[in-house]
Amino acid sequence: MSPGKNAVVRAVVQRVSRASVRVEGETVGAIGPGLLVLLGVERGDTEAAAGWLARKIVGLRLFGGRAGSPERSVRDTGGGVLAVSQFTLLGDCRKGRRPSFSRAAPGPEAKRLYDGFCELLAAEGVPIATGRFGAMMEVDLVNDGPYTLLLESPSIHGKGEKPAKYP
Repeated sequence: MSPGKNAVVRAVVQRVSRASVRVEGETVGAIGPGLLVLLGVERGDTEAAAGWLARKIVGLRLFGGRAGSPERSVRDTGGGVLAVSQFTLLGDCRKGRRPSFSRAAPGPEAKRLYDGFCELLAAEGVPIATGRFGAMMEVDLVNDGPYTLLLESPSIHGKGEKPAKYP
C-alpha cells in the first residue's frame, strides 16, 4: 500500500467519568466527565480526514438521555475531551512478534495533524485537555460503561462519507 492512498486517522474513544495524563509525574491534562480520545495519525493523512474525525467525535451521541439510551453528545452534556496522541494505534502485528509502526506518520506530520485535530475540537465549543506530543505519558481513566469505540476517518479513495473540509 502506498502511503496516503488509503490512509485513515484512527481514534480510540472512551466515555469516561474522569481522565488525566501525566508526563514525568506532572499532570499535563485532565477532564471530568467526557471522552478520552487516543489518536493515531498515519502517513499521508490529511487535514480533511482529521477534521472529519473531530466533528464526528464531538457529535456522537454516547451519553444517556431521559430514557438512559445514548441521546446526547459530549457537546450537549458540556463534557470535556482529553486528546492523547498515540502512534501505537497504527502498529501492525500481522507478521512476527514485534509490531511494525511503518504506517505511522513521521513526528512533524503527526504533530501538525494532532494539533489541528485539537484546535478543531476546541473550535466546536468542547473543553479540551491534551497530553504532550511525543512524550512518554501515563494515562489514568475511569471508563464509564465501559463504553469504548474504534473510529477511523473515511479513506481518501474509500467508500462511505467524504471528509468535510478542514477549516
